Amino acid sequence: MTHVLAVSTVSDHSKLWSGLKKAHAQLPQGAKWKLAIASTDGNRAVNVIAHDTVDGVREFFEAHAGPYAATEYFEADAANAVGLAR
Repeated sequence: MTHVLAVSTVSDHSKLWSGLKKAHAQLPQGAKWKLAIASTDGNRAVNVIAHDTVDGVREFFEAHAGPYAATEYFEADAANAVGLAR
């Protein structure tokens, strides 16, 4: 299982979070949403999703949030993370 960071610059925060709530209810089998957090101004968001691959998270995330944010995807260094449950 890979922990993927989805780091977003948000263009429409209400539609982004509405889309992500729908996405959470439709997680692919085996995926786990570990964290979803936004900056106080709503312009940035960080999500951590555990799934098989970065590409799998990108495909799923973009389908629900793509129009409302520009998002970059990275594999997390889970071995050196603090507070990331496995």
